[in-house]
Amino acid sequence: MLNKFRLFHLGWVIILVGALLAHFIQTSGGIAIKDVRFTGTNGQTLSGLLYVPPGVTNENKAPAILAVHGYINSRETQSGFAIEYARRGYVVLALDQSGHGYSDAPAFANGFGGPGGLAYLRGLDIVDVDNIGLEGHSMGGWTILAAASAMPDGYKAMVLEGSSTGAPFAADGTNSWPRNLAVVFSKYDEFSQLMWSVDRAQDAPSSPKLQAVFGTTDTIVPGQLYGDIASGTARMLQQPNTTHPGDHLSPEAIGYSIDWFAQTLDGAQPIPSSEQIWLWKEIGTLIALVGFVVVLLGSFDMLLAAPAFAGLRQTPAATAHVRRTAKWWLAFALSAVIPVLTYYLFFAWGAQLLPASAWLPQTITSQIAFWAVLNGVIVFAIGLVLRGDKVSGRGNIWSALLIALATVGIGYLFVIAADFLFKIDFRFWVVALKPMSLVQAKIALVYLVPFTVFFVLALRGLHTGLSVAGDSRLVQYASNIGALALGFLGFLVVQYGSLLFSGRLFSINEPLNTVIAIQFLPLMAIIAVISTFTWRRTGSYLPGAFINALFVTWYIVAGQATQFPVS
Repeated sequence: MLNKFRLFHLGWVIILVGALLAHFIQTSGGIAIKDVRFTGTNGQTLSGLLYVPPGVTNENKAPAILAVHGYINSRETQSGFAIEYARRGYVVLALDQSGHGYSDAPAFANGFGGPGGLAYLRGLDIVDVDNIGLEGHSMGGWTILAAASAMPDGYKAMVLEGSSTGAPFAADGTNSWPRNLAVVFSKYDEFSQLMWSVDRAQDAPSSPKLQAVFGTTDTIVPGQLYGDIASGTARMLQQPNTTHPGDHLSPEAIGYSIDWFAQTLDGAQPIPSSEQIWLWKEIGTLIALVGFVVVLLGSFDMLLAAPAFAGLRQTPAATAHVRRTAKWWLAFALSAVIPVLTYYLFFAWGAQLLPASAWLPQTITSQIAFWAVLNGVIVFAIGLVLRGDKVSGRGNIWSALLIALATVGIGYLFVIAADFLFKIDFRFWVVALKPMSLVQAKIALVYLVPFTVFFVLALRGLHTGLSVAGDSRLVQYASNIGALALGFLGFLVVQYGSLLFSGRLFSINEPLNTVIAIQFLPLMAIIAVISTFTWRRTGSYLPGAFINALFVTWYIVAGQATQFPVS
């Protein structure tokens, strides 16, 4: 019995180590982090993390920065920027945009939440209102531009990270608006056409749209100061060697924003921009994320040892193939490739057929669910055509459902505890797991249905259709990870190989969905690990299908934008 607890204990120890590392980094030097809720424009409730440096009081006011994430992210995505700003003495509000994180839906409403966020920051008695900066990544740039439009005298300087002025969501920039602007636009940004109307991000210095903001018709020189800081017309372009989402993992991109605020705001500590510690926080939350997966596996093992689930305990009775034949390899290849080949098409169909509504309020989640269900049906059909020996792997439905609910419930408690005790989620870069709000929990109940259908069909095909006799544990895990994730690995290699060597994505008109696909690679690997682990112990695909349906629905809904208000 004690052996059944080892994996669970290992998981929570890993979580604790990662959470403590992340906590001590983001509170380095005595920084306090507060989870705040406040009322924004038109009565909208907005959410944020407020970073307060030590020694800041209403008698000893500090400069401040409003930092805002991009589309389908949340306030924690800006932690690299927020940690480094706070270490230098700035009060920082990392804002959840409208319809993101814990801010009220809908997304895009009320200036994306920007005017309300700036008003809240200016209303704090610990803030020097004459020295406020605005920083926003991607759509977060449009959020801070909305704040600048609403309060043109309410800030002193701005950094647009991977963002732009002008259509479709912001006012046109001029050589005097916004005030003291730094544009940090990476050399491999996937959104160069949307932001600055150029095919390649490297060509941004020649963009007429950007040149109009800089007040010149010449090619802009990165790193050169244009205009005048004292009069509020200063301009600078910087181009770090990274991608659009890579801005959050780039010391160069973060460093440029630090340097700009050091030049344009008064009252901060002169810590060089090269001295950055935020990456250790990212490593800490990655460790915690790994620990979460281990806790799920350990919880399942622990529950499986209980008398209530004794009926589930058995090893797989048979395999679909005696060895890997041409038929097996064809089925494996189709399982890996078809979800990628249908990715853009099914997403487009999902967007057309499932507009945001009270029942399906998250556009991207609806698209993913639509893609998933259709692929589940395709995988099921492939299994009928390319079937091997018959394998019975259903097991007891109700026991599988109950153990899945208990397993994911235990994991959820760890995520809630980390958020409450340490103000962290479990993440690395764009892959992030956080507690759901009550509204998101209601939304998740709807999306749970199609995701359950997908996982039941897909994992049935995986375990009853691709299992091979004599496979070692390692080969079994590797084979299943390959079947689910290898296609996305190839997809991303092609896309980002093209971006690296030509300056353009291979699918140049699909930057958003390409960025979204980055998450699919680690997510599919985690799904394969969980499903293989549970299959090996029960001979049933249902426990893994139900666990993954609950986990993935939670993961996606908590991290997406909500376009339709839900009470």
